[in-house]
Amino acid sequence: MKRIRVLVVDDSVVVRRILRDVLAEDSAFEVAGVAANGKIALSMVEQVSPDVVTLDVEMPDMDGIEVLRHLRVSSPSLPVVMFSTLTQRGAEATLDALALGARDYVTKPANIGSVSVGMQRIREELLPKLKAICGGKAAVVPSASSFTPRPTSVSTMADRTGPLDIVVIGCSTGGPNALSEILPQFPADFPVPVAVVQHMPPTFTKFLAERLNASCALQVLEAGVDEKLQPGTIWIAPGDYHVSVYSQGTAMRLRRHQAPPENSCRPAVDVLFRTAAMTYGGRALAVILTGMGQDGLRGAQELKSVNATVIAQDEASSVVWGMPGFVVQAGLADRVVPLGQMAQEIMRRVVASHKSFAVHG
Repeated sequence: MKRIRVLVVDDSVVVRRILRDVLAEDSAFEVAGVAANGKIALSMVEQVSPDVVTLDVEMPDMDGIEVLRHLRVSSPSLPVVMFSTLTQRGAEATLDALALGARDYVTKPANIGSVSVGMQRIREELLPKLKAICGGKAAVVPSASSFTPRPTSVSTMADRTGPLDIVVIGCSTGGPNALSEILPQFPADFPVPVAVVQHMPPTFTKFLAERLNASCALQVLEAGVDEKLQPGTIWIAPGDYHVSVYSQGTAMRLRRHQAPPENSCRPAVDVLFRTAAMTYGGRALAVILTGMGQDGLRGAQELKSVNATVIAQDEASSVVWGMPGFVVQAGLADRVVPLGQMAQEIMRRVVASHKSFAVHG
């Protein structure tokens, strides 16, 4: 089996050593080269022909963003995973990198002085992403027979009794760019609220919301403690917080909270989808976009049990066909849609449901 050749680019001696040691432990990888700065990295790409590059965001002389710009020209198909810090500057630079075509990112361990802690973080966070990105999009998707439904706690009595009243979206790897393509297409009079779970740490989600707000006709906000759901607004789940929807009298609300992680994630798509099923029943439209892992699968199951609609992104347009792939293989997707058609598909279904209900309701 061919090993994944990784070019490590980082100006920190400690980080380079940790990355090299962790990669060497796993037989799936081969360290193709190590570069201490961006200029060396660019000269090494042609020499060592890596399958993927791990690229430090903040480096002197030529930072990771500048290196990435050069790589998009010289090696446009070469996957790049950014190595970022959990800081405002790191978050902004990472979002810039994703917009420029980086496939994903990993945040550096806060206590980089502890080699053992740093190595474990990289084993858990970086290596699975490298495998998913380089191992083929379908490699992380199970066969349909491997999905075992669990009994759902949601009543099937909550079938469609009106138009679609909320859009809930879940995504991870590749999600920021997917959201940047879909959400700006929604018009200012889009008739329902939108709630989004994108797997991201704190600070990152704040800047993601701000960037989307600058390009969308709808207002985009990072979800607060408790929000009244209303048309004209898109809420992004904050890093390290789940978001749940619930009813309060005749009002529908969104609250953030720190219940235990699900699928090793907080925020988790399953939490949003599950509470949308309980609160909206068949009047929810769920969208599962590109991402690694299976977060969203159980929530999609509960949504389908109440006759809600579930749409999944197709394999060809996904950076990693993990999250949508699990949903599709389990037979839970009403439609599988390329990213370029997703916004129109969502708008068509929402608008058609409101027109139909106005005529027949």
